[in-house]
Amino acid sequence: MPALVNYSGDDDFYPGGSFYSNPMDLGCLLSMGAHVDVYCPPSKRARISSQFASGGSDFEQVKKPSIDVLPDECLFEIFRRLNGGKERSSCASVSKKWLMLLSSIRKVDPCKNPVADNSDDTEMTNGDEDREQENDGFLTRCLEGKKATDIRLAAIAVGTSSRGGLGKLSIRGSNSFRGVTNLGLSAVAQGCPSLKSLALWDISSVDDEGLIEIAKGCPLLAKLDLFQCPTISNKGLIAIAGNCPNLTSLNIESCSRIGNEGLQAIGRSCSKLQSISIRDCVLVGDHGVSSLLSSGSSVLMKVRLQALNITDFSLAVIGHYGKAVTNLFLSGLQNVSEKGFWVMGNAQALQDLASLTITSCRGTTDVSLEAIGKGCTNLKQMCLRKCCFVSDNGLVAFAKAAGSLESLQLEECNRVTQSGIISALSNCGEKLRSLTLVKCMGIKDAGAAVPIPSSCRSLRSLSVRNCPGFGSASLAMVGRLCPQLHNVDMSGLHGMTDAGVLSLLGSLEEGLVKVNLNGCLNLTDEVVMALVRLHGETLEVLNLDGCRKITDASLATIANNCLFLRELDVSKCAITDSGLAALSSADQINLQVLSISGCSEISHKSLPSLKKLGQTLVGLNLQHCTALSNRSIELLVESLWRCDILA
Repeated sequence: MPALVNYSGDDDFYPGGSFYSNPMDLGCLLSMGAHVDVYCPPSKRARISSQFASGGSDFEQVKKPSIDVLPDECLFEIFRRLNGGKERSSCASVSKKWLMLLSSIRKVDPCKNPVADNSDDTEMTNGDEDREQENDGFLTRCLEGKKATDIRLAAIAVGTSSRGGLGKLSIRGSNSFRGVTNLGLSAVAQGCPSLKSLALWDISSVDDEGLIEIAKGCPLLAKLDLFQCPTISNKGLIAIAGNCPNLTSLNIESCSRIGNEGLQAIGRSCSKLQSISIRDCVLVGDHGVSSLLSSGSSVLMKVRLQALNITDFSLAVIGHYGKAVTNLFLSGLQNVSEKGFWVMGNAQALQDLASLTITSCRGTTDVSLEAIGKGCTNLKQMCLRKCCFVSDNGLVAFAKAAGSLESLQLEECNRVTQSGIISALSNCGEKLRSLTLVKCMGIKDAGAAVPIPSSCRSLRSLSVRNCPGFGSASLAMVGRLCPQLHNVDMSGLHGMTDAGVLSLLGSLEEGLVKVNLNGCLNLTDEVVMALVRLHGETLEVLNLDGCRKITDASLATIANNCLFLRELDVSKCAITDSGLAALSSADQINLQVLSISGCSEISHKSLPSLKKLGQTLVGLNLQHCTALSNRSIELLVESLWRCDILA
């Protein structure tokens, strides 16, 4: 009898439990209420027509989940009739299968009524997993590493469709097991027709098919960035050219299958292209580069060419057709000779060129540099890096010709000497405001006195970094030549002495605002005291990092005289708790950034001083302060909760 009472019909009778295998179906039935007549069949033995699985002597009925009962075609027709973003997101959360089906439906579908969805929908992807921000009315997503998968892209495509649409998508790297493929990009193309910016970095599992889907589904695409995508070829770029007429920016780097054919298509079809950057693409040559600029409707303003197999022909085309170019960056063009740069300058088309950077190009010589100065009459910023054939003669000739030059930067140009720098400053136009010298080994203090020509009173900023031959004599000459300096950077000049800096300080007619003496090991408190005495009323930023002879006396002087000092770096200096106490005792000082990294004499006794200074600080560097205990740092962090503390 107990067996009969508890019998559930598992063998031959209708199974116990709900009449519907899916609880959602039962909910739909009960929601009909009392207004609907419902037919309830009498309880009886059910005819068994399902499949059975044999396991020993028992038979078990194989039940198929109801989510898979309907074929994909039926689910697709149901899903594409959903009007609200909330409903789509809810359905997409049920399973990966439903998510991928929903992501394959275009946002603009003829079966959907064009009625705005004003519901307050929420996205499926949360902000912790995918970085989100508003960008010109559209959403931005960035997927990196393990988070870059097709499933996540599908979720983004469905979740953002009701929130103004996805405007910018960046995919950097890919999941090694379930990485981004053409299927993920297809989901984005179907659900994000508003996409304007796409960046694919280091992705080998996406090929032309994925880019073609983007081209077809995202006609508003304006910026495309491809980095290390070895499976994308000219075919994908041709599709972009044919379907995305609004393309304004194209960046291609280390894409071994993209060549001239794809760039020619871009040049023919994308008349709004304003910025182009191509680097390390072995198949790109003169025909591809020239087609981008030779178009009659070309409005290219920014051109960046690096490590390409182009010749003098490409630079000649730039010189003849680059009428709209304002920024030009040329690097590692080993097949371009002096003739190419000479023709580019003499072609006279680069009248609007404002910024020019040339790096590691053997064709940059004295002759070609002078031609560039004469041909680019509105050039304002010039940067030469590793141009080993440029000497004093070329630099002086360029300075004379470039009358609009405002900023000159030389890095590792080892044929340029002290004489060339002095002559260039004397012969430059009245607009030069900034001079930067980095690792120029040819600059050395002259043994004999060099006559000082006409001064350069327009120069406001001087930066000499890691030039070991630039010593006190050179600095004194520059001080007499440029008396209107506001910003001085002498970082890495290990041989600089007090005499050179004191001579510079005494020659200046206006107050210094920013001074960087990082790594000047031989400077003493005498320099700081003179600096504060002559320029303390205007000084805002002072960097003494690594000046190991600077002591507490300098801090006391700074505290009493530098009213507008905002940033102070005394890392690895010989300061102690007494110096910080003197600095904090000044009521008028309002430091925002203080660095005392590597000051081994700073101990827990400085906590009151640091807390007082912390009333205005937003940044404090305590790294490698070995005398400060972890507990002291914890107390500071608790007290200075507004300040960003590095320890």
